[in-house]
Amino acid sequence: MNKRRIVLTLLLAIGASSCSYGVMFTMLDDFRNKFGISESGLGLIVGVGFFTSFVGQVSIAPLADRGRAQRLIIRGLGLEVIGCLGMAIGTSFTALFLSRVIMGLGAGTALPALRRVIIVADPENFGRNLGRILSFEVAGFAAGPIFSVLFAEFFGVPGPFVFLAAVISIFVLVISRIRVPETAKEHQPSERFAIDLLKDRAVASGILIGVALFFMIGVFDSLWVLMMDDLDAAQWMANLGVSVFVVPLIILGPFGGKFVQRVGPYRTGGFGMILGAIFMSGYGLMPTPWLMMIVFLFHSINDGFFVTAAGVAVGTSAPLERQAGAQGLLGGIETLAGGFAASFAGLAYDHFGRTTTFVGTGAIMLVLILFSRILAGDNWSVRNVVPKSAVPIDIVS
Repeated sequence: MNKRRIVLTLLLAIGASSCSYGVMFTMLDDFRNKFGISESGLGLIVGVGFFTSFVGQVSIAPLADRGRAQRLIIRGLGLEVIGCLGMAIGTSFTALFLSRVIMGLGAGTALPALRRVIIVADPENFGRNLGRILSFEVAGFAAGPIFSVLFAEFFGVPGPFVFLAAVISIFVLVISRIRVPETAKEHQPSERFAIDLLKDRAVASGILIGVALFFMIGVFDSLWVLMMDDLDAAQWMANLGVSVFVVPLIILGPFGGKFVQRVGPYRTGGFGMILGAIFMSGYGLMPTPWLMMIVFLFHSINDGFFVTAAGVAVGTSAPLERQAGAQGLLGGIETLAGGFAASFAGLAYDHFGRTTTFVGTGAIMLVLILFSRILAGDNWSVRNVVPKSAVPIDIVS
């Protein structure tokens, strides 16, 4: 199988994995109404998956750099299959909670390895490919509700989860039969974890761009519907905003990734997050829902172009043979940043109001980008970047 087919196969697997999250979120009301699970219990079921995904990305993902990428992909996707089947047959909080733990651990194991293989298989186009990863992730998540409606209508609550388990199982079988790029044994990194990569100022700078991005996402996602309701916006405006936000990410992701790689990830990432900080401040200052929607439109287009910058920056600065660890470290820290921001955004909104919360978020983003600029040094102006490698990456069985 040539590298284009390998990349496409893995992108489709990423989309199927992300689809499971979209299905789960849209089935929460069924879990509450049919199984009597409380809202707090549902919150724990959702949250534990992100925590276990963080653990997997930080602790397990680096093994993919040591000749085990294909095995981690297969086992991670296999865990997602088990988790989906558990969600299908579970009728209690305990069963659904454990199934979500398994799903999160599977995603945290498979995704960094998938990203690594995609980067290593085609390093000259890794910016575009990272953008395509984003597109498939977002498209898969957005397709989740559609599958929920179609299969739950005919097969009940288990239907969407059984369907996804079958689809992901097919990818497990396909990926087990292809040959993927692995680091030869004599060149495999000796580091068990990826934390040491933070010693590289360029890597740390790229991660700060990602932290700024996910801090913004955490605040926006948790408060958008609330602030639109407080402005007496029509219900369709709040719901449409959440749906429309993903469209530029799907369409512009590959173009944005290619643009970021060509112009330079640090400069474009910093510029994009500065604009993002301005847009976030705008949400705190706009007096009407329609003006809010105008800000939102430009904000979503901005994110579509620049959201891949952190991944490209880290992929450029980390050695090619340590891409899984680097991408896992980035994803794990981004997840924590988003969770932290979402957890405290509501508290800030209740106590300090909309203006202070969003302007304060913009200020925090600017501080993060300032530190990113300092750490990046001369890397800030690099262009036409590609992952660096001091060792050969072999195609092995």
